[in-house]
Amino acid sequence: MSNYSDPRADTSLKLCEHCDAVFRRIRLDPGERAYCPRCGTELYRNNDRRYGALLPVVLASLIVFICCNAFPIVTMEIQGVSTRTTVWGAVRVLALEDMLSVSTLVFVTTMLMPLVELGLLAYLLVPLWLGRIPAGFGPVVRLIRLGRPWGMIEVFMLGIVASLVKLSAMATVIPGVALWAFGALTVLLAVVVSFDPADLWEHAEAIEAGYPPAAQERP
Repeated sequence: MSNYSDPRADTSLKLCEHCDAVFRRIRLDPGERAYCPRCGTELYRNNDRRYGALLPVVLASLIVFICCNAFPIVTMEIQGVSTRTTVWGAVRVLALEDMLSVSTLVFVTTMLMPLVELGLLAYLLVPLWLGRIPAGFGPVVRLIRLGRPWGMIEVFMLGIVASLVKLSAMATVIPGVALWAFGALTVLLAVVVSFDPADLWEHAEAIEAGYPPAAQERP
């Protein structure tokens, strides 16, 4: 762990989310993490490498997200009758079957919140990559952190797999394009959520102070 030579470090403070202790940030080497000496909670880590890869991952996630919702999840054949559905089709059917609360929950956690988070991240990362700070930077970062717990693509994916295993005993189940896309999106979102959006403040401050991230560190 080396001292942070950037003058911005003199005013960079970090609050422990568990014991509320305040520490002055220091520059970490790649792969290093800082822990609270009072309670042992991880305070922050060196995210330079992941920051550089975040924008391509976010853009790839948006493309895969479109595939998830544009193609059928699965095709089922029962006694010669074939049916297929998309995520939006499942939401509509649930609503028509008087299960509005379940329909709303599926829509919010698998469609709305993941799309909002990816869209807001792209809104922040593209201007940062160009060396500019987008309007409303602070409120957007806070909005991403508030909405993140409501994105539950991985739970939805587990539910689909469990349902298909049970249905395979009663019907012929053919996985659709969206099912594979959901698998890829689950992996991509795991990478996205491993990055704390609050760390984007450090990169925004670097631009504001006239220290734009080096080309190899850009998202």
